[in-house]
Amino acid sequence: MKPGSKNLITDVMGIKVGNASDRDLRSGTTVLSGTSQLTASYQVMGGAPGTKDTDLLEPDKIVKKIDAVVLSGGSAFGLDACSGVMEILQKEGKGYKTRSGSVIPIVPGAIIFDLYADQHEKWDSNPYRSLGAKAYQNISENFELGSVGAGTGALTASFKGGLGSASIVLKNGITVGALVVTNPVGSVTTPSDKYFWASPFEINGEFGNLGPDTNKNLISDNIFNSRKSNIQSFNLETSSTIENTTIAIVATDANINKAECKRVATVAHDGIARAIIPSHTHADGDLVFCVSTNLKPLNNPIMDTLEIGVAASNCLTRAIAKSIYYTQPSDNDLLPCWTNYN
Repeated sequence: MKPGSKNLITDVMGIKVGNASDRDLRSGTTVLSGTSQLTASYQVMGGAPGTKDTDLLEPDKIVKKIDAVVLSGGSAFGLDACSGVMEILQKEGKGYKTRSGSVIPIVPGAIIFDLYADQHEKWDSNPYRSLGAKAYQNISENFELGSVGAGTGALTASFKGGLGSASIVLKNGITVGALVVTNPVGSVTTPSDKYFWASPFEINGEFGNLGPDTNKNLISDNIFNSRKSNIQSFNLETSSTIENTTIAIVATDANINKAECKRVATVAHDGIARAIIPSHTHADGDLVFCVSTNLKPLNNPIMDTLEIGVAASNCLTRAIAKSIYYTQPSDNDLLPCWTNYN
C-alpha cells in the first residue's frame, strides 16, 4: 500500500474539499462534495455529538445518496453551515428529487466545540451559513491542512488542533482517504510532547519522521497530558468545560452500499483511538462519516470491504497526526503549535 499522489482524501476519484476560515472568529468550516452524489453512512462513538441529518444515513432510511458533508466549528451554531451549502446546491438543481418535483439537497454535518474565543458573543448574526457557502465555493482537489477550515480554532490537550488528511491506494487499485478535524479532550502526543501516538503508522515521513517514543513509561498519571488547564476558565475537573470532538470523513471509490459504509465508518474509529489518548470520552462527540463515489467494482465484496475499513482506520490515524503537524501560529493562540514547541 502507498499514499495517493496528493496524500489527501481527494486522491479518491470524484472527491473535492473546500475550506473557509474566519481568523477573527477563530473558527471555520470544511465541506466535502463529489462530482456526483455520494453513498454515505456514519458512526458516533463519542458521548457529546453535534450533528445534522445523520439519521438519513442509516442503511434502512429511504435516502440513498447525499450531495455534500459539512464539518464545522461553532458548536451547535456551526450546523447552520449546512444551510449555506444547501442554498447553493439547490440553485444548481442538485439534491433529492421529490414526487412533486422539488429538489432537496441532502447535506449532513457535524460540529466541533471551539467557542473559547469571546468573539462569539459579539455576533450580529450567525456567520456559519456564510462560511458554509464559501467553503463549498472553494471545493477543489487541492486544499490546505492545519489551521484552516473547521480546524481553525481546534485544540488538543496540549497543542493547537487542526485539519488533516491522508490517503492509501490498495493493491487492488481501490483508493481510500481520510479527512479529520482534530479537537479532542485527549492528547495526540506521548507525555514527552514530541512524539505522536500515530507514529507507528507514518508513511514517508509525512509528519516529521521522528518515529515512536521509546520511553517505556508512556502511561502518565495525568491521562490528558494537558496544557488546557492554563486556559482561562478551563477546568478538567468540570465536565461542562471540556467540550471537545474529533470529527472525520473517510472516503473510497469502491462500489459499497450504505450498510457497508456504516461498517467502514465503525472500523475507522480505530484510527481515532490509535492517534488520540483518551478518545471517545463522554466529553467528545467523536464521529466518522464514510462516503463512496461508487466508481470501482469489488472483486470480493467481503474481503474488499474488510480491507477498505482497515485502510480507512490507518488513514485516519495518519491524518490526525498531520492535522497537528501542519498547524500555523496565529495571534492570541490559546495553545502552541507542535512545530513551534518542538
